[in-house]
Amino acid sequence: MVAFNEFSTVPSLLRNVVENIHPPQATFLIHKRNTAWEEISFETTLQRADAVSAFFLEKGIKKGDRMGLMIENSPEYVYYDQGIQQIGAINVSIYPTLSEHEVEYIINDSGIKAILIGNPFLYKKILKIAGNCKELLYVIPAFDDFEKHTLPVDFSKEIVSFDKILETKKETTTAEQRTIKALRLGIDPLDTSSLIYTSGTTGTPKGVMLSHRNFVENVKVCLQQIPVIDETETFLSFLPLSHVFERTATYHVCCAQGCKIAYAQSLELLAKNMAEIKPTVMSCVPRLLERIHDKAIKSGTAGGGVKSKIFLWALEVGQQYRNEKEASRNPAISLRIKQSIAEKLVFSKIKEKTGGRLKFMISGGAALPKNVGEFFGNLGIRILEGFGLTETSPVMSVTEYDRQVYGTVGRVIPGIEVGIQDIETKQMINIQTHDTFQENFECNEGEVIVRGHCVMKGYFNKPAETAEAIDKDGWFHTGDIGRFYKGNLQITDRLKNMIVNAYGKNVYPTPVENIYLKSLKIEQIFVIGDKREYLTAIVIPNRETLQEHFNLPDSFFASENPFVEEKDIIQWIGQDIKRLSAELAKFERIKNFKIKRNPFSMEDGELTPSMKAKRKVIEKKYAEPINEMYQEAVEAD
Repeated sequence: MVAFNEFSTVPSLLRNVVENIHPPQATFLIHKRNTAWEEISFETTLQRADAVSAFFLEKGIKKGDRMGLMIENSPEYVYYDQGIQQIGAINVSIYPTLSEHEVEYIINDSGIKAILIGNPFLYKKILKIAGNCKELLYVIPAFDDFEKHTLPVDFSKEIVSFDKILETKKETTTAEQRTIKALRLGIDPLDTSSLIYTSGTTGTPKGVMLSHRNFVENVKVCLQQIPVIDETETFLSFLPLSHVFERTATYHVCCAQGCKIAYAQSLELLAKNMAEIKPTVMSCVPRLLERIHDKAIKSGTAGGGVKSKIFLWALEVGQQYRNEKEASRNPAISLRIKQSIAEKLVFSKIKEKTGGRLKFMISGGAALPKNVGEFFGNLGIRILEGFGLTETSPVMSVTEYDRQVYGTVGRVIPGIEVGIQDIETKQMINIQTHDTFQENFECNEGEVIVRGHCVMKGYFNKPAETAEAIDKDGWFHTGDIGRFYKGNLQITDRLKNMIVNAYGKNVYPTPVENIYLKSLKIEQIFVIGDKREYLTAIVIPNRETLQEHFNLPDSFFASENPFVEEKDIIQWIGQDIKRLSAELAKFERIKNFKIKRNPFSMEDGELTPSMKAKRKVIEKKYAEPINEMYQEAVEAD
């Protein structure tokens, strides 16, 4: 375990590695250049970070200035981030998929002075809006051939290639080194480290101010809760570093512990990269795990016969074995033998596709369906779940390595308080800390609130919004509904998502949606019913499964009509809707649905960057087909 200085800052973590954990020449970053994986040492990383620092100091950048990054996960992200942060500047990472309007707003709201750009598409986006960004001085492309792009006639920003920065400042002078060190040591833990813009499911984007202390304490206590992470790990990074989850759970953890970080080439090549890199730890989102689950079930049961029977038998054995281990019982020798056979015949083959070395995966960003977590547990693959928001640095709770409670997001981390507050009366139902943990404790649900070292400094230049989010007693109101179950935090839904039907019954859509997502035919589902007599839903089918079953061409998904009207497809989906409805209370069951050809997306403004549905946007956009569903159901009665 790393010995954390009480006043540690983000730049000090990496310096600690070369002083106390690894020799400077040890590998830190791994990425694919052309066709080969290239390893980059801690020493080289720090040299390139110093080059970035020296360049910007020469240009007059000072402590507190905001510096932008709009780039995919890469070593360049690390060089730039470390370089700006060690001179006290502030990281403002922008989601590459945001619209020009949103990017322009963030640049102007934060007052970004310089921005690192990762590819030609993003570069063209910045060239279009740069003229509207008064405080932006430098545009820094981190790719080749940027000169071939035509600049707007009135373009006045200085363009400097990132390669040129690294080359011209490759050898920093003694004076530059002295200045950089003095600035690094002069950073106060309460200084802002990063602005991360979050709009949630509604409203104007807000810049969340996270301090060095926010990040470092979050990493420190997470490592206490998951003490099996050590300096020998190799993380595979693919979730965007513009999101706080990947930034903390992979990047900062690896900086603290001296782990290797390998960067996946793309989501499409993730499976290939896993086999090549053979990671020991990965951060992921539930949707990835759901896809792995769906493909494994489909492959294991395809065609029926002996292969299918062996697969289903293995899963049953895995469940029995897991249940015994989780109950702290020693499995009988007969069960241990069966589990060994299941491992050899089935489980090992699935694990090989992840590289075969995974200790565990960390799932965050959304709730992991209970059945998916149990599936991986049956295979012997640990999935640790965490919970938090951008405003909480982000982790508030995380699963303990040796104690899994599926359907929950783990134990409260050390050093903070998590409360459950009654939604209507605002009375506190319960407060839990890491130290008050009891494995059988349960309480009623309410809004999840938190106070302690993980809570943000506030929203940048938005004192009213900050006061609304953090009350006078220091509690940050998450807007999530939850409770404590078996000592662990369990998230039910978002407060803003709550549906109140025409009869006054409260329905939280996420648990309902998760029941229907058990169907291998369904990719996404969006439940509707606020102020209505019953629930309906927009269902997005699993494209691969749908195409195979009905032998559909790709042109089927390019139709101008966003909704499927073929009765045989509607009946096919309806079979699973009806079957799974039996698991729900009558008022939670879907009475009618429409099938949307293609998934909701960020590009269409339907999802937030963290892939949460924008309920008001979707309901407004598809108001007509939604109203049709209610009219159809009435006519059917």
